[in-house]
Amino acid sequence: MVRISELCVMRLNHGLTMKTKVFCVGFHKTGTTSLAVALEALGYRVTGPNGVNDPDIENNVLPMAYDLVERYDAFQDNPWPIIYKELDAKYPGSKFILMLRNPESWIKSQVRHFGREETPMRTWIYGIGCPEGNEDTYVKRFEDHNREVLNYFKNRPQDLLVMDLAKGDGWDKLCIFLEVAIPNIAFPHANKASDRETQTASKVFIRVKNFLSRLTRRFT
Repeated sequence: MVRISELCVMRLNHGLTMKTKVFCVGFHKTGTTSLAVALEALGYRVTGPNGVNDPDIENNVLPMAYDLVERYDAFQDNPWPIIYKELDAKYPGSKFILMLRNPESWIKSQVRHFGREETPMRTWIYGIGCPEGNEDTYVKRFEDHNREVLNYFKNRPQDLLVMDLAKGDGWDKLCIFLEVAIPNIAFPHANKASDRETQTASKVFIRVKNFLSRLTRRFT
C-alpha cells in the first residue's frame, strides 16, 4: 500500500509544474475512469463527465468546456471526445489520449450500465439516448469516432497516445507520453468489480494527498 507521504511527494514532484492540458478523447466505458484515477495520481486536476443532463448540451458544450479548461488540467468522459478538434485548435500543444476497447465488450458494458436510460448527452452523441435496442447505432458511432481521431492525428504521433487497458497498457505508455516519472503503484482499473474495494482506497489516498499538497503550498 502506498503511504500518504509518498503520494504527497508525487503531487509535489508533478503537480506544481503542470502546464500541458491532457484531453481523453476515447468514448466512455473504454477505461476513462481508470485513466482519471491514474492522472490524479500523477497530480493532475481531473474533471469529467460534464454536462451530461444539460438539455441544450449541443449549444452549451463549448462555453462550458472552455470554462472548465481554465480550472482543470485533464479531462475525460463526455463531452470531451466529441470536441477534440475545437480543443486542439484552441489549446495548441495539448496532449490527447484515445482509449480503445473491443467493440463487442464496449457495447455490452454500455447496455449493462445504461440500459434504456436516456440522457441529453447520449442523444447528442449517438442520435438516440439509450444503448439498449440501439446497439448497432452505438457501435457504428464508436468505431467511426476512433477512426476519425486516428486519422486526424496520423501525422502528429507526439500529440496522441493510444491506449488499450485490456491489452495491458498502463504506466509505461502513459508516463513516457506525458514525460513524467512512473509512480511505484499499480495502474488503476477503476471499474473492475474485483478491484472496487482496492480502487476506493486508492482514490481516498489520492484525494488526501492532493489536499495535503494544497496545504503545503499554502504555507510555503
